[in-house]
Amino acid sequence: MPPPTRPGPHVTVLAGGFGAARLLDGLVRLFEPRTVTAVVNCGDDIVLGGLHISPDLDTITYCLAGELNPETGWGLRDESWHALETLRRLGGPSWFGLGDRDLGTHLYRTQRLAEGTPLSVVTAELTARWGVEVRLLPVTDDRLRTRVTIDDDTAARPGDATTEIGFQEYFVRLRHEVAVRSVRFAGADHARPAPGVLDAIAGAAAVIIAPSNPIVSIGPLLALRDVRHAVMRRREQTVAISPIVAGAALRGPAGRLMSELGHESSVAGVARMYTPLAGTLVIDEADASRATAVEAEGMRCIVTPSIMHTPADAAALARTALAGIGDAAPALR
Repeated sequence: MPPPTRPGPHVTVLAGGFGAARLLDGLVRLFEPRTVTAVVNCGDDIVLGGLHISPDLDTITYCLAGELNPETGWGLRDESWHALETLRRLGGPSWFGLGDRDLGTHLYRTQRLAEGTPLSVVTAELTARWGVEVRLLPVTDDRLRTRVTIDDDTAARPGDATTEIGFQEYFVRLRHEVAVRSVRFAGADHARPAPGVLDAIAGAAAVIIAPSNPIVSIGPLLALRDVRHAVMRRREQTVAISPIVAGAALRGPAGRLMSELGHESSVAGVARMYTPLAGTLVIDEADASRATAVEAEGMRCIVTPSIMHTPADAAALARTALAGIGDAAPALR
C-alpha cells in the first residue's frame, strides 16, 4: 500500500459491511490510519456454536489488514473449511460459513468476552494483532441485535402470520430472499455508546456515513439516541455516500429492504433518510439526473463515480466526499 498523502485531522466513519470496508481502505491512502476512526455496527453480531461472531468488525479488520477473502468479500483469504465440513457431516448448524482461519478470531473474542472484557477492548486487541491502525469502535459494548420480521411460510395462508428472526438468519441462512415486514434493534433503548464513540463524532473534522445499508448497517448505530444526536449536531460536517446506484444496491439487500419498508429505493430515498444527519450526499454518475431531487430534500449533492472497484477508486471517492463539505473539510492535497 502506498503511503498516505498526509497525517491530516481526524475523520470518523459510520460503518458497516463491505462498502464501509472498501471506503476505509481508500481513506487510509489519504490520511494516516491513526487519524481515522470507524464506529462500526455490531447489531449483526451472533453467537453460534458458542462463539461470538462480529461480522462487520471482522470484515473491516480483515480488509484493512489486507487479508479479506477476495472471492467472498468476507472472511479470510487462503481459507480452508475442514471444521465446517466436519460440523456439516455431524449434522450441526453449518449454514454460517466459518473458515478454519476465521475460527481463531472468534475463539479469541469469545474467550476474552467470557473473561469480562468489553467488546471495544477486545476489538482493539484484535486490530492491533492484525496490524490495523485505524481505530475501530463497536457502537456499543452492550447487547444490540438486529431483528427482522418476515412472513411465516408455515402459516395456513400466506400473510396470516409472521416470525421474527436474527439478522444473520435472514441474510445468510435465507440468503435475504424473503420479504421483510419490519426491522427492530433489540437493546437499543438501553445500550450506551462504547467509550470513545461520542468523542470520535464530536471531535472529528469530518464525519462520513459510509455507503452501507442505511437500514441494517447504519440503522443500528443511529438507533442509539446519543449517537444519533451526536451526528445531528455535526450535520454540516457530515457527508453521506449513497449505497444505491441507479435504483439498486451494488450488493446485498439494501434496495429491496428500502422498498419493503416503505422507502423509495433511489438516491432521493436515501436523501430523505439522511437529511437530518448529513448536509451533503454523494451519488453516482448513473444518478446524475436525480441530483435536483436530492437537493429538494435539503442536502447538497455531489455527483461522482462511486463504485469502488479498486482501492484507488475508494480513495478518489473519499477525497471527493470530504472536499464536498467545503470549509469544514479536512485539508487535502
